[in-house]
Amino acid sequence: MSSGKTLRALSAALLSAATLVAAQTTAAAAPTPTPTPSVRVATYDASGSAEFRSAVDRGAAIWNESVAAVQLRPAAAGQRADIRVLADNGWPRAIPAGLGRGTVYIGRQAVDQGYDTVRISSHELGHILGLPDRKPGPCSSLMSGSTAGVSCTNPYPNAAEKAEVEGDFGGRFAPRSADVAWNVPIRD
Repeated sequence: MSSGKTLRALSAALLSAATLVAAQTTAAAAPTPTPTPSVRVATYDASGSAEFRSAVDRGAAIWNESVAAVQLRPAAAGQRADIRVLADNGWPRAIPAGLGRGTVYIGRQAVDQGYDTVRISSHELGHILGLPDRKPGPCSSLMSGSTAGVSCTNPYPNAAEKAEVEGDFGGRFAPRSADVAWNVPIRD
């Protein structure tokens, strides 16, 4: 190839590259709308939670403060709730019936042993939101449940637990690390 042809080919390549860079810079400078993930609302009925009603409401509020992709709201009068919350004399447990649906039991046995009612509520709602137990675990992990000990009163999910719920409900965060089959009651 002659030096003239080489010079013209090089000039053409540089012009194409400059045009491409200018187009990319313009495209990068233009704001792109961020898709807003839809928020799923899961309703709950805590009318059967007896003396634990305020702990259930606080547990739901903690999840609402912690994640954006799902919000827990009290069911309206006459509305069928996605989540039923009941008090009983057994150990706290959750029976999920699908993501964001199921039954939570706030068992008095754990409360009588000294476990914090808000932590119990938040933990059991975490199961309904798709989280498994993570035992044994530290107090900083909400899903460590009773293995964190009676002195642990932390009712807040950690960053990984929040991200898992966000991913499960279609948020912009990391997807679940593992699928969990929920077909038996969980003893925490």
